[in-house]
Amino acid sequence: MKKQYFLIFLLCSYIVYGQEYPPPTDLITIPTAGTLVRGSFSMDMRVQDEGGLVTGLSVGITDRFQFGLSYGSPNLIGDDSLIWYPRPEARLKYLIIDEDTSLPGIAFGMNTQGLGHYYNADTLQRYDTKALGVYLAASKNWRSPIGNMGMHSGINYSFLETTDGDEDVNIFFGLDLELNPEFSVLFEYNSALNENDMTAKTMSISRGGYLNTALRWSFVESLHLELDLNNLLFDDEKVDYFKREIKLTYIEYF
Repeated sequence: MKKQYFLIFLLCSYIVYGQEYPPPTDLITIPTAGTLVRGSFSMDMRVQDEGGLVTGLSVGITDRFQFGLSYGSPNLIGDDSLIWYPRPEARLKYLIIDEDTSLPGIAFGMNTQGLGHYYNADTLQRYDTKALGVYLAASKNWRSPIGNMGMHSGINYSFLETTDGDEDVNIFFGLDLELNPEFSVLFEYNSALNENDMTAKTMSISRGGYLNTALRWSFVESLHLELDLNNLLFDDEKVDYFKREIKLTYIEYF
């Protein structure tokens, strides 16, 4: 009996305290506290609804700091007049505090890339889904018997998209769970507190925030294919259904 209790204790310690697996740098649309290591780079491509495409490149400058740019079009594929986003957008992150057995990792970052259409009107100047802007993200990972499990949360301020009348600070949460070495499931919730006032509420395509889920397939070590189901809490008076998107990520070393 004592031996059984001892084995249970070891298993629980392994699940709760084991920290051998680095967190992903992003979930579906929200960041984690994880960063690219020095000498690595990440290329990603997000295929959006209505033929939209966003591509990005990020580089690990140090083990704590990564920098990247992204650019795209809301209707690159299709037969409508081609529209480009107004500018390339910046994505950077710095890991402030390392994760350990008792404390989460904490990172400060900036991401000015929003999703969906971009509205150029003087009273709007925003994406369908606002960019995070500046943010603070925290991540805590555990090693479970089937793989890594991570919980993530953060706070952000979208400083470039405030002309719609909503300048509130926003919060977000997320979870990633590794099912086996190839497959992971992702869940996240963006509360969209910066889309619930005045013109911003009229523009918002969600009803009570953005709830997203995804299945990520890492069929080779450096290549990840992701099927995203975004905006599950969609406002059916403005959109017909939730968004189905595909994201491809390639990570390599110099």
